[in-house]
Amino acid sequence: MFINITDSETGNNMDSSAALIHYLEKENRMTTKESHPKELWFNGQRRDIIPQEVRVKIDNNRAKLGKNDAKFYLINISPSQKEIAHLKQHFGEQGAKEKLKDFAIYIMDEYARNFKRHGIQSNTDLLWYAKVEHNRYYSYADPEVKSGKHTEGEPKEGDQMHVQVIVSRKDITDKIKLSPMNNSRGKNAQHSAKLGQFDRKAFKQSGEILFDKAFGFNRRLEDTIAHALTMKHGTGEQKQHLYSLKQAEENRYMDRDNRSECEITKGIFQDTAKGLEELLSLDSISMGGIFDTILPTAPNYHEPEDIHPISKKKKKKGRSSGESGK
Repeated sequence: MFINITDSETGNNMDSSAALIHYLEKENRMTTKESHPKELWFNGQRRDIIPQEVRVKIDNNRAKLGKNDAKFYLINISPSQKEIAHLKQHFGEQGAKEKLKDFAIYIMDEYARNFKRHGIQSNTDLLWYAKVEHNRYYSYADPEVKSGKHTEGEPKEGDQMHVQVIVSRKDITDKIKLSPMNNSRGKNAQHSAKLGQFDRKAFKQSGEILFDKAFGFNRRLEDTIAHALTMKHGTGEQKQHLYSLKQAEENRYMDRDNRSECEITKGIFQDTAKGLEELLSLDSISMGGIFDTILPTAPNYHEPEDIHPISKKKKKKGRSSGESGK
């Protein structure tokens, strides 16, 4: 599960959202009768939203934002091909797409809670719109294009279904500024009260955990964020620990435990340790409708435990750093 937050795929989120929305409508412009139907936009309340409404609502929700302030952000929710195959196996082609839409709504719940701002508790407190895309395309930066194996703009192989989300910088009331680019960890109380807090690493990990719990997905260790972080940033001792876990998984000597992965991750990213640990503890606030909505038709699932929200993170040494949220 890959989740990423960017300014905009069109490179500018300080002006109108029109260019980004036009870009995200590219598959609809290419749709034929023989291919899938045109995709409408959706949010937590509706699934029949046209692009004009998205542009008008996003562009008019920017009170007291300056010329050089970010007006919106783009969130990319991309399941792996294994995860997509799992959804299609259990829910069929159309069902998988609808389940992915459900999943996006609850990812936006996590996005809201991550700010730790009073009044920002769920996706309904945000102004956001999402759209399913079925393909990804090669860009000039891809090695396959540089080598001549593929051309720029050519669809990538395999199942590439994913969701793109445009979320306003301001909350649904157009009163509260929310920036996922803010790096506050709560040390500077005044700064946190103004801009909130946001832990991008813990937010990304939440998507992996939610998917596994919601859909009964048996994720192999090598497909986890913990594995990727350890292989990229871990010490020799941490990598050896990971290797031992992989051996145990392969030999079926024990069931793999997310808490073991968390212990490794804690040693690599100390600033997010507490957040990942508490997220994985699964012992507090309920996710409410996510499991009621997603799980009833999923085969062989276990009744989920409550999922804890991402908590405050370990303080860094020195002065608290934080972006202006632009």
